[in-house]
Amino acid sequence: MDEGKAKASTVAKNRYNAKAYDSLRIVVKKGRKAEIQAHAEAMGESLNAFVGRAINETMERDKQGESEAGQ
Repeated sequence: MDEGKAKASTVAKNRYNAKAYDSLRIVVKKGRKAEIQAHAEAMGESLNAFVGRAINETMERDKQGESEAGQ
């Protein structure tokens, strides 16, 4: 692939990603990233998929806790 086409492709991908996705920056203590990444891989997930699942499951659990507290 010639360099001009590669750059155009990267620009197009970056433009799409900026339009389609939000970005989060997560900071963890040194060494923790490797531990989290190893766990994600053991679960057959990417680091991003694992973090997304952890967020979704926690939010769902929090919603259930709120509805149970309101009873």
